[in-house]
Amino acid sequence: MSKKPRISLFLLDLPCGGVEQVTVNLAQGFLNRGLAVDLVLARATGAFLAKLSPQVRLIDLKAGPTWSKFTNLGDYLRTIASLPGLARYLKQEQPIALLSAKDHANIAAIWAKQFAKVSTQVLISVHVPPSKTSLDGSSGKFMPFIVRRVYPKADQIVAVSHGVAGDMSGSLKLPLEKIKVIYNPVITSELLQKSKESITHPWFVSKEMPIILGVGRLTQQKDFTTLIKSFALVRKQKVCRLVILGDGEQKPQLESLINQLGLQNDVSLPGLTDNPYAYMAQSDVFILSSAWEGLGNVLIEALAVGTPVVSTDCPSGPREILQNGRLGPLVPVGDAIALAKSILKVLSQPKRVFAPEDTKLFTLEVAASNYLAAVKADNFVY
Repeated sequence: MSKKPRISLFLLDLPCGGVEQVTVNLAQGFLNRGLAVDLVLARATGAFLAKLSPQVRLIDLKAGPTWSKFTNLGDYLRTIASLPGLARYLKQEQPIALLSAKDHANIAAIWAKQFAKVSTQVLISVHVPPSKTSLDGSSGKFMPFIVRRVYPKADQIVAVSHGVAGDMSGSLKLPLEKIKVIYNPVITSELLQKSKESITHPWFVSKEMPIILGVGRLTQQKDFTTLIKSFALVRKQKVCRLVILGDGEQKPQLESLINQLGLQNDVSLPGLTDNPYAYMAQSDVFILSSAWEGLGNVLIEALAVGTPVVSTDCPSGPREILQNGRLGPLVPVGDAIALAKSILKVLSQPKRVFAPEDTKLFTLEVAASNYLAAVKADNFVY
């Protein structure tokens, strides 16, 4: 029997996060196509390692200090430290393609191929508008300078939305025709199965009133401050509750706001959960209140389990996902009054039924096919 063609994915580590979930999903999608799959990590740490299929070969480069994940300086150090090991890996294994995500990993992947002098196709993916990365401190102030010079050397550049592609072209001075848009592989059979599981949160067990749901890191980007202020307005007109799943540095600030508004009996911040999909399926409306996104995976997840949604019209992703508002209302970023009005409108209407075609572009099958086509690996699929 002939040896299976091998495709590789590369990240610095695998913590809980949207990009990491996409990577785990893609690995499974490539396995489903009969490919051998490697996940190469600068350091094999992170909560999402537990989600990885045992059929995926994990390559731990053991690069960089263990504390490095907590600082931008640490990410730069791990990027540099991973280069020798990643170049050796490429030279020894010569996978048909190496897919990376996030700026530091993307740069390491491009440089490692140059050092290894192999024919492996390097595909880098960008999940956040580059003009926004400085706002959340995710890349550091030198990254735009480095990216402009290194990214053009990749074999393929992927943006996860047309909005991100446009932002990349403008802020990084990359020709738009050099950027391919591939939506994230969000909808999987596992997601749909987990959405049917039970929830122990008492508000969902007794379900005495409608529940509004938000999901995401408790950070400036997600703007749950506006969601809470909006809920205060909704609560004056309709008896309901708000649950926000996630954790982050703004939790004390959000808890203080909840207390100031007298909402402590109606708003719950239960933290992280392994299964947000069940919460989505049992909520009456899902809200994305972000100031910016790359795509907005949680919005897709809510649609996939049949929950009505309201979203800010933030850059970028929601307008593309909701088909210019056809699948759910879009409201201005930071506008608590507009958000409250849309929430009340959705809660007053019969629950909408979404067709599979509405979200087909965000399925694992379609995304995996698009990635394989981008690196011309679809001919290798069994």
